[in-house]
Amino acid sequence: MKTKTTISDFEFAFAGYGHYLVSYKSPITGKVWRKTINDMTIIDATKNSDDPKQSDIERLKRIVKN
Repeated sequence: MKTKTTISDFEFAFAGYGHYLVSYKSPITGKVWRKTINDMTIIDATKNSDDPKQSDIERLKRIVKN
């Protein structure tokens, strides 16, 4: 059973001008990954969007987990 990743699986913390500390928590295992992101285009497409696209959410997940 594959669970769809949602924006609520992420936490965003401002980490300075143009930087966010993004945490992703797996809804299945509960494991947490954290990474500082300075790509504001993906932040705008996910955190700052009213209705983020699934492809942008999956892209953010790949960035945080790698």
